[in-house]
Amino acid sequence: MSLVTPDFGLLVWMTLIFGIVFFVLAKWGFPMITASVRERAERINASIKAAKEAEERLRNLADEQNALIEESRKEQARILKEAASSRDAILEQARVQAREEASRIMEQAKAQIATEKESALRDIRSEVAMISCDVAEKVLRKEFLQDDAKKEYVSRVVEEISSARADSLKN
Repeated sequence: MSLVTPDFGLLVWMTLIFGIVFFVLAKWGFPMITASVRERAERINASIKAAKEAEERLRNLADEQNALIEESRKEQARILKEAASSRDAILEQARVQAREEASRIMEQAKAQIATEKESALRDIRSEVAMISCDVAEKVLRKEFLQDDAKKEYVSRVVEEISSARADSLKN
């Protein structure tokens, strides 16, 4: 038997054994192998599909997150704007109240000053009148020793006062 050329019997047996092994593999082995390859392909496809869905969900979540961030920024800006306008309104109201209060205090102070001024002028006039009366009394005491001089003087003073009042009422 040579190594390069096999015998006819060996060839028949090898063919027969190959056919049996091929039949057993074709009957039970190949279906199991193809089923496991098919299952693996299905698992890979399912994993790819799940990964694509997860990626799409992540994209959607990222879009939703961006939308929520933008919405929260708008809300923050709106709240800040409202707070600023409220602050401005409160400040303006405080300014107006301060002006009104200052005006009221000034009016009260002016009224009080005017009242005190009038009171002081009355007191001064009263004192001047008293002093004038004392001086006039001393001067007139000498002149009014007679009753006729007293009556003449009183009527002249009444006349002067009446004309002075009439002039002051015209002005």
